[in-house]
Amino acid sequence: MQDITPLNPPLLRGELKGGIVHHVSCIMYLASLLLFISTAFAEDLKLQELIDEALKNNHDLIVSGLKVSTSKYKIPQVQSLPDPMFMFGYQNEGYDRYTYGEMQGAQWMFSASQMFPFPGKLSLKGEMALRDSESLKALYESAKLITIARIKELYYDLFLTYKNIGLIRDKAALFSRIEDAAIARYSSGMAPQQEVLMAQTEKYMLLEKEEMLKQKLQSIEAMLNTAVGRDVNSPLGMPVEPVYVSYNPSMDELLKMSYSNSPLIKSREKMIALAKAKVNMAEKEYYPDFTLAASLFKRRAEIEDMWSLTTTINIPIFYKTKQRMAVLEAESALSEAKHELEAVKLMLSSNIRENYSMIKAAEKLTDLYRNGLIPKAYQDFELAISGYVTGKVEAITVITRLKSLIDYELLYWGQFTEREKAVARLEAITGMNQVSGVRDQGEEKK
Repeated sequence: MQDITPLNPPLLRGELKGGIVHHVSCIMYLASLLLFISTAFAEDLKLQELIDEALKNNHDLIVSGLKVSTSKYKIPQVQSLPDPMFMFGYQNEGYDRYTYGEMQGAQWMFSASQMFPFPGKLSLKGEMALRDSESLKALYESAKLITIARIKELYYDLFLTYKNIGLIRDKAALFSRIEDAAIARYSSGMAPQQEVLMAQTEKYMLLEKEEMLKQKLQSIEAMLNTAVGRDVNSPLGMPVEPVYVSYNPSMDELLKMSYSNSPLIKSREKMIALAKAKVNMAEKEYYPDFTLAASLFKRRAEIEDMWSLTTTINIPIFYKTKQRMAVLEAESALSEAKHELEAVKLMLSSNIRENYSMIKAAEKLTDLYRNGLIPKAYQDFELAISGYVTGKVEAITVITRLKSLIDYELLYWGQFTEREKAVARLEAITGMNQVSGVRDQGEEKK
C-alpha cells in the first residue's frame, strides 16, 4: 500500500492548513484501502470460464441459435404436396320436393382432388429452404466468434483498468518520496513552500485519476456481465494477466484463413446458392401445375351411379408480366448476393490489415517501452530525486521525470492490451475458435 501521508501538520501548521489536507488525505487513504482489500480477496477471473458461460447464456446467441432451429422445420414443409381437397354435395331436380331416387339427375356427389406441382418445383423449394437454413447457421457461428471477441476485449479492458489502478498506487508512493524530500528541504530552509505544495498536488491528481478509473471499472464490469448473460450487478473477480504469445501468421495466411473459414463468407456463399435456386424456381414457373380430381355421383334404385376423373392445368398466358418478371427479379437478387460476397471479402481484408498492423505496431512499442523508455525514465527519476535532495536539481524536474515514467508505464500496458484485443478480433475474422492462453497471476511473461 502506498504512503499517502500528507505534509506534516506540526511543521507548517497555519501556513498550509495541514489539518484540512490531512483530513482529505485520510478519506482518500481509506477509500484506496477498501478497494485494495476487496480486490485482494477476490477470486481470479478466468477468461475461458467467461467465454464458456457466454456461449451458453448470451441472449443474442440464444436467439440466433433458435432461428437456425426454426428454419430447419421449414424444409419438410415446402417439400410436401399441397393438402388434397375433398368435396361433397347434393344435386336435386326441381324445387318443390326432394327427388333423390326418383329423378335421374338427383344425386349425391363426392369428389377428391390433389394438386401436383410441375416436376422439380418441390425439390427446388426444399433446396431454397435448406440454403436459407445453412446461411442462418453460418451467421450463428459468426455471432459466436463475435461474442468471444467481445468477451476478450472487455476482459482485457478490465485487466488494463485494474493494472492502471495498481500503477497509480505504486507511483503515488514515489510522489510521497518527493513530498518527504520537499518537506525536509523546506524545514531546513533550502526550498520554498511552493515545492511542497507542488509535490502534494501531483499526488492528489493521481488519486483523482484513480477515482476515475474506479468508475470506469464499474462500467466495464456491467458491459462484461451483459455480454456473458449475467445481471449487470453480478460480482466479478480480478482478471489474470494474459500470457504474451508471439503472433506469427503472415498477412497472406490470415487472408487465406478468412476466405476459407469465415462464417460471414460462408453465409454469403449460401445466400448465393439460395439466389441461384430462386432463379431456377422462377424459370420452373413457366411450366403448369396439374390437379387430378376423382368424382362419384351416387344415385338410387335402378339409376346407376356415375364417376368421373378430371385433370386441371393452369395456363401461364401472362408470363410476360408474371413469370418473366419473376425470373428477372431472381437474377437481380443473385447479382446482389454475389456483390455482397465480394464486399464482405473486401471488408474482412481491410479489417485483417488494420488489426495486423496494430499487432505489429503494438509489439514494437511495447518492446520500446519495456526495454528502453521505462528503464531510462526510472533511472532519470532516481538521479533527479538524488540531485534534488542535495539541492542540485529543481523540484519541477523531479516531478516531470516521474510523470514521464508514469506515462510510459501506462502506455506500455495500454499497447499490451491493444495487441491482445487485435489478436482477438483477428481470431473472429479468420474463424479461429481457440481462446488465447491466459495464465495465473504471478507467472512470468515468456
